[in-house]
Amino acid sequence: MANPALTEDAVSPGAVAWVLTSTAFVFLMTAGLGFFYGGLVRDTNIINTMMMSVVSMGIVTLTWVVFGFSWAFGDNGSTGFGMFVGNFDYSLWMDLDMKMWGDSGLPALVFAAFQMTFAIISSAIISGSLVERMRFSAYCIMLALWSLLIYAPLCHWVWGPGGWIGEMGALDFAGGTVVHISSGVSGLVAGGILGPRRHVEKDLGPANVPFVILGGCLLWFGWLGFNGGSALSVTDGVAARAVATTFVASASSMLTWLALERILKGKSTSVGASVGAVAGLVCITPAAGFVTPGWSIAIGALGAPWCFATVELMNKINLVDDTLDAFGLHGSGGIAGAILTGIFAVEDGLIYSGSFLLLGKQIAGALAGVAFSAVGTAIIVGVMKLLLKLRIPEEHEVGGVDQHTHGESYHSPVKQYPKAKSSDVSESTEQPFETV
Repeated sequence: MANPALTEDAVSPGAVAWVLTSTAFVFLMTAGLGFFYGGLVRDTNIINTMMMSVVSMGIVTLTWVVFGFSWAFGDNGSTGFGMFVGNFDYSLWMDLDMKMWGDSGLPALVFAAFQMTFAIISSAIISGSLVERMRFSAYCIMLALWSLLIYAPLCHWVWGPGGWIGEMGALDFAGGTVVHISSGVSGLVAGGILGPRRHVEKDLGPANVPFVILGGCLLWFGWLGFNGGSALSVTDGVAARAVATTFVASASSMLTWLALERILKGKSTSVGASVGAVAGLVCITPAAGFVTPGWSIAIGALGAPWCFATVELMNKINLVDDTLDAFGLHGSGGIAGAILTGIFAVEDGLIYSGSFLLLGKQIAGALAGVAFSAVGTAIIVGVMKLLLKLRIPEEHEVGGVDQHTHGESYHSPVKQYPKAKSSDVSESTEQPFETV
């Protein structure tokens, strides 16, 4: 069905202003993710790690415009293929310019651009499981394929017209399954196929802790638009609730993480504060508009130990080199958030209704996201491995990816400036001071 024409009466100015602002917030999150990830790796790999986030801004923007948005939000009916994928009606963003997005009060291009920023950061999150060993060219190809073949269909399942998870009644306010489960699980699977880093110096710690802090703060800032903007309105109070719960859950999770570090490791770290805040942001994402600020304290306090335990377990068993804990935070946190939404949601949550129905739907939706992301990513990366070289040469991995891949270095080389002539030096030293 064609979108209605854009008219002044149909547009909600407040909603447009808020969603456009939120679009900018979420777009900034990808840069924040680059700083967050970049600070955690070796100093010889910082540029490459940050580029893995930055390049998603270019690649996924184009895949989203060409096919991604249409496959995610095209109406293909509520039965058959329409339950799993959209259509080609909005390819190249056709039927969106100067049109309204249904009765939302938003121009269709506003909605499409807002959703595009979600696709961009979802794709970038995967890099956290692949840094320091994957060829940049292979990563770019994988990013394009994943955004079209995994993210767009899963987005349709949850948010698209006729999508089966949404029709089932599972709740995902801002992307616990669509964004975090998909990217975290996909990163884990891709990292497993790629294989571990050959040289790991965990005892050296992060190369640039201030980058981690900056990235964490930018993520927290942008997440206010990530969750708040997902209300798509400013008149019903849901955006205000989502912003409030985002603040509160993240703060609760950060303090819980710091306490766990203090108890179990003897010191509370600045990196732990940043990681803990991000864990809370991930866990509140599916619940942000569905729970009260009071219960969001519980979501943060429960989500932090869940993610903390996952990260510690993954590092201990070491079956997959989840380099920067993309699964430990995003995959695991997305699963926790989906479950906690089923418990604390104001409407039909377990503590309000006494029924396990919504909780069961939440678990089913999360497991479907896990299965689809895992199998789909395994096929994509497995086929790529047969056709392309995925890993950088070992000498590049040892010497550092930045210089070999990008010809750049985080540390500026010593610059050889031309020396001043001896006559110029003598004249400058012989000049008397001026007096006032």
